[in-house]
Amino acid sequence: MTATIMFDLDGTLIDSLPDIAAAANRMLQDVDTAPLSQDTIKQFVGKGLPNLVARVIEHCDLPMERHAELSQLTLTHYNAASSDKTVPYPGVQQALTQLREMGCVLGICTNKPEGPARHVLEALDLAHHFDTVFGGDTLAVRKPDPQLLFASFDSVTSAGPRLFVGDSEVDAETADRAKVPFLLFSEGYRKTPLAEIPHTHSYSDTHELPALVRTAVQQLTKQA
Repeated sequence: MTATIMFDLDGTLIDSLPDIAAAANRMLQDVDTAPLSQDTIKQFVGKGLPNLVARVIEHCDLPMERHAELSQLTLTHYNAASSDKTVPYPGVQQALTQLREMGCVLGICTNKPEGPARHVLEALDLAHHFDTVFGGDTLAVRKPDPQLLFASFDSVTSAGPRLFVGDSEVDAETADRAKVPFLLFSEGYRKTPLAEIPHTHSYSDTHELPALVRTAVQQLTKQA
C-alpha cells in the first residue's frame, strides 16, 4: 500500500522553535531591542521567515522599512545555528522508515528557506528519507498558495494517492486549496483548537502515522 506524502517541516517533523527564537532574539540584540519569549515568537511561525520578521518588527515597534535588512540578519543568525537545539519529534525517524518500507514516496513542502531546511534534515539524519525538498524560497510563492504543494508533488514520480502532513492552520489551508487529504499533527505550532482546523485525520504521536496513512489510503481507494 503506497502513497506520495509531502510533509511540512517545522512543528510537524522537527521542533525547531528554540533555534528560530534564538535567531530572532540575536537579531533584536543587534538592534538594541529586548528579547521576546519563545511563546511569543511561536505565534509568528508558519508563514516563512519574512513574515516572522515582519511580525517581530510590528510587535517590537521597529521601523518596517528595515524589514529586508532585519530578515537577512535573522537568516544569517539562523544559518549559523539552525540545528543547535532542534530535534525530531519522538517517533519521526521510525515512522519515516516504515513509510519508505511501505513503498511511499516522501518529500518536504515547507515555508522555511530551502537551504536551511536541507541543512537541518542532514544534521538530524532525516534527509535520506526524502526525494524532494521545496522551501519557502524555492518558488515565488509560499504556503498557503497551493502551487508550492503542487510543484513538490510534481517533482517526484508519484506512487498511489497524494497526502499532505502538517501541523498548522497554514498547512490545512494549503491542503484544502489543493484538494489533497490532510493529516494533522496536533502537537506542533497550531494557534487554534484542533476542531477548528480542517483535516482528514489527526494524530498526536508520530509512531501512529504509518497506520494512519494506511487508513487514509484505504478510504481513498474505496472512494475511487
